[in-house]
Amino acid sequence: MISEPERIRALAHPLRLELIDFLNGVTEATATECAEQTGESVASCSFHLRMLAKYGYIEPGERRGREKPWRMVRGMRDMRPSKDIPGSLGAVVELGTFAILRETERIRRFLSHSDREQPEWIDASTICLADFWVTHEEMEELSRRLQTLVSEFESRNADPGLRPEGARRSRMLGVINPDPIPDRS
Repeated sequence: MISEPERIRALAHPLRLELIDFLNGVTEATATECAEQTGESVASCSFHLRMLAKYGYIEPGERRGREKPWRMVRGMRDMRPSKDIPGSLGAVVELGTFAILRETERIRRFLSHSDREQPEWIDASTICLADFWVTHEEMEELSRRLQTLVSEFESRNADPGLRPEGARRSRMLGVINPDPIPDRS
C-alpha cells in the first residue's frame, strides 16, 4: 500500500501515466521508444522516466549497448491515505480525480467506436453500476477481492508469452465508495 504523498503525486501527471501504461504492455523500453509511442520528446520522456524510477514505479532494465531501457516494477499499486501521514489524503484525492477522468475518457472512446468492435468483445464488456449496503470492513474485503481477481492476470503484462492467442489489453475501473455524508447546511 502506498500512502506517501510524494510517491502518489509522482503519478499525477499525464505523461507519467501514459509511460506507465506503455511500460505495462511491454517487457522494457528506452526513452526513445517511449517518445515514439507517446509523441513527446526523448528529453521529456527521459526526465519523466527518471521521476517514475525515483519513486519506485519503474527500474532500469538490462543495458543494450548504449541504450538504457526501463521496465515496470511489478505489483499492485494500492494507494490509500494514511491519517498518520500529512498530505496523504490530498495526494490520493488529486491522483484519484486525475485517474478517474483519464479512465472515463478512455471508456468514452471505446464506447463511441463500439460499432468498429467485434461483437464478442462488445458482449464481453460491461458497465457495472451497483447500489448496496455494507460496513467499512465488508467494503475493505470487497476491495481486496477485486484486487486479487485482477492480479491473476498481472504476469501477462511482464511476459507476452503468457498471453493467450487473441488476448487484448483490457482495463477495469472499479470504484468502491460509500455515498458522501450529506451536507447539513
